[in-house]
Amino acid sequence: MTGRLGIRLHGGLSARRSVELARSAEANGFASVWFAENPMERGVLPALAACAAATRRIELGVGVWNPFLRHPAQIAMDIAALDELSEGRTTLGIGSGLAAPIKRLGIDNTRTLDALRDTVAIVRGLLAGGSVTYKGRSFSVEDAKLGFAPRRPDMPLLMAARGPKALALAGEIADGLMISNMCPPGFAAYAASIARPGRLVQYAPCIVAADRATAYAAIKPVLAGMLKTFWALGQKVPAAKVSLVAYSGIPEADFAAAVAGPPAALDDRFVQAFAVAGSPEDCARAIAGYAVTDLVLTFVGPDPLAEMAMLARFSLAQTS
Repeated sequence: MTGRLGIRLHGGLSARRSVELARSAEANGFASVWFAENPMERGVLPALAACAAATRRIELGVGVWNPFLRHPAQIAMDIAALDELSEGRTTLGIGSGLAAPIKRLGIDNTRTLDALRDTVAIVRGLLAGGSVTYKGRSFSVEDAKLGFAPRRPDMPLLMAARGPKALALAGEIADGLMISNMCPPGFAAYAASIARPGRLVQYAPCIVAADRATAYAAIKPVLAGMLKTFWALGQKVPAAKVSLVAYSGIPEADFAAAVAGPPAALDDRFVQAFAVAGSPEDCARAIAGYAVTDLVLTFVGPDPLAEMAMLARFSLAQTS
């Protein structure tokens, strides 16, 4: 059963809208707000800083920063400053992200595991407050030191992972694990069996409506778009296909048919495997099926503020 509920914000939202949603999440008892950053969308720093100033209690998570876009030293500088602004409420997630958008920027991101190992080592060292000399295969620093004292020298660092090698690395170097959208609940148990994380954070899209039929009809176009993206990734990255198919209970041939068909043809199995959707009661039952410490929801319906409030009345008392 899920321990805590959070919400996910992203580069499709302005900083002002992010503040509105973060305040609502805090008022409705959600435990965390996570900021997803993807290439060529809005960077999360303005929204995260604005939310840090506009809230008082809620955790503020970066999920994730990519070392191919931000040098590990810059990551340490930014997260330490944000933690200072939020008075110790930030959490850092590090991951390599989707490969194709990074490659289009002319960046060689083929050595993802080396880059993540180096990043965690450098960020940890800098946040500890001392001088860091580190020679890595992707990133190195020599006698580097932050010019201010970090508020939390032992800030927990999470890592996003999907494949078995990345999961094993997360278990070795990180304090927790982050799992992407489009991973069914059963995948979390598999991932945890390898990474053994102290904290397990999973993303999922969400629509809350008065009835199940309305919510399912609204979320299917969203899922159809996500499915096309992740199915294409799965044709190149075996671990991505495994995370989609192996733990969903849906045959591979049905995935191919769903990708080829119109969004309305997506059947209910895909909603149940990859989303939290339905009436508040339906959503509460779906949430209970995720064996993670933190389930982080992206509210994709027409009125996220109302949906957060509806879900809070039914779910948060059970997951607090």
